[in-house]
Amino acid sequence: MSTEPLLRVDDLHAHHGAVRALDDVSLAVPAQGMCAVLGANGAGKTTLLRTLTGLHPATSGRVLLDGEDLTRLPAERVITRGLAHVPEGGGVIVELTVEENLRLGALWRSSRRDTAAMDEVMDLFPPLVERRHRLASTLSGGERQMLAIGRALMARPRVLLLDEPSLGLAPLVTQKILTLLRDLRDSTGLTVVLVEQNAAGALSVTDHGFVLNQGRVVTEGSSAELLADDRTRHAYLGF
Repeated sequence: MSTEPLLRVDDLHAHHGAVRALDDVSLAVPAQGMCAVLGANGAGKTTLLRTLTGLHPATSGRVLLDGEDLTRLPAERVITRGLAHVPEGGGVIVELTVEENLRLGALWRSSRRDTAAMDEVMDLFPPLVERRHRLASTLSGGERQMLAIGRALMARPRVLLLDEPSLGLAPLVTQKILTLLRDLRDSTGLTVVLVEQNAAGALSVTDHGFVLNQGRVVTEGSSAELLADDRTRHAYLGF
């Protein structure tokens, strides 16, 4: 795994009206790294991902992907540069079939690449194969999350950003999804940034963690170090 940052955030600020949502956030994620972004509700985690992908404007600071400045690009161009986002709740379209949802993730790609990407996603998520032509509304919560991740992978991203993929899932399904993400990183070399309130679960599958509080990074370290740090766990992570 490279130690050079593939994704780098420098002094990022963002606001919701008069409220400062991100305050001087800096972080670096190496190529093939798997990092957790942790913190309580309202800490700025979702705003961070939305700002990285152009869905929320940055007030100041920079977002760099492999040295390219993405900060002012609109969301539809950010994804073509290799940054894909799975929003909180997954955002699958329940009125469409599994295959139709997946194809939405590759609208900007050629049909040949689209077919190859579809085959790869189906290989990664076997439960979706037999449900390929079913409406997404018929899927379980875990299957919908697989579909949301698969749709993002259809864009062939270099970095995958996930916002609360365990939201609303049973503990066993949550662990399955988190383990799946780690296996995906290991097998494909994908770089993963995982926003989670399930801090213990996230730290169990990631390499490094960043803890946000009131829009600021208050501490960071290896996942093992954060798990072992009683003060950080009790003050910010709730376990």
